[in-house]
Amino acid sequence: MSRPLVDLASPPTLAPVVDGAEALFLLLGGELLGPDTDVAGLLDVAKTGGVRRVVFLSSQGAGTRPDMVPHSRLAAFEEVVRQSSLEWTVLQPGGFFSNTFAWAQPVREQGVAAAPFADVALPFVDPADIAAVAAQALQGGHEGRTYVLTGPEAMTPRDRAAVLSSVLGREIRFVEQSAEEARAQMSRFMPPPVVDGTLKILGSPVAEEQRVSEDVERVTGRAATRFADWAERNAAAFSST
Repeated sequence: MSRPLVDLASPPTLAPVVDGAEALFLLLGGELLGPDTDVAGLLDVAKTGGVRRVVFLSSQGAGTRPDMVPHSRLAAFEEVVRQSSLEWTVLQPGGFFSNTFAWAQPVREQGVAAAPFADVALPFVDPADIAAVAAQALQGGHEGRTYVLTGPEAMTPRDRAAVLSSVLGREIRFVEQSAEEARAQMSRFMPPPVVDGTLKILGSPVAEEQRVSEDVERVTGRAATRFADWAERNAAAFSST
């Protein structure tokens, strides 16, 4: 049986998917972070279909840097979600452990990991922990809450490279990039405003962005995943054999 095609840029296409559903997980990224995305329309369609609970995946930056692109759009979307008549939960994760996959090819082929701001620590989070929190929130009991999701400790890029080296059992040489070198690399797949915002968080985080949150444990009942455990789970991506 074919599944209906959904275009979140066109709220009516959501109708057959949410018909009879009770909860909606909403993630808007890429081109959908533009001013034309009708979040209120999406929520209205969902409510008509029977949805009474929405979990919106935003970003920590929507709270810490609401005036900066693309966080400004997410902050605006958050406000629409909060003002809706649905039971809502907002998730604000920091940086993802999975960003480390950018090192996969150079680690495999050259044994090198490069990043800017080598000694600036941030508490990145395991995407699997984000999913676990979302799954709990979709079941109810977390209405009207905004959860900041981080890992259990703040780590620098140099720290993460050292952990990866230990997990792989071979030396990974860390190379600190200049901000301009990082900008050139990121610009291959990010628009300029997003590159600017990312570099500001990586290089000059505010105190809240460096703070470890306990919300993963608060919601799931277990501690947030350590980077070392994530690296163990994904070691094959970085292995040269």
